Amino acid sequence: MEQKPAGKSDTHLIAGLIGVVKNMIGLLLSRIELAALELAEVRTTLLKLSVAAAIGLLAAWFALAYWSVLLVYLAWNTLGWVILLLVAVGFTLVAIAVLLYARAIVTREKLSLLATMNELRNDRDALL
Repeated sequence: MEQKPAGKSDTHLIAGLIGVVKNMIGLLLSRIELAALELAEVRTTLLKLSVAAAIGLLAAWFALAYWSVLLVYLAWNTLGWVILLLVAVGFTLVAIAVLLYARAIVTREKLSLLATMNELRNDRDALL
């Protein structure tokens, strides 16, 4: 059997491998940039949510305290101690509703980087 000179075919092979490596590095960098953009959006959303929650909690505490005192004051002559039980049950139901709402926000996957994960899955499928 005859051997071909290794010079030209080796350089084409090396050039092809270098091209593949450059493309993989470019793909990796673009995915990192996409993840960074999504993380910045998530960070901004979390910051806004935290500020809104803090202000809302403070206002809700004051409102709740004043309305509770007013309700107990107005109903004490008629209901006596039962009004305290009714207020406690009402607050418990509100707390359960807020807990369910918070769980719904988390399960809607607003903080899960969907676009980045989809692109990484596509890259994995394309490479394998």
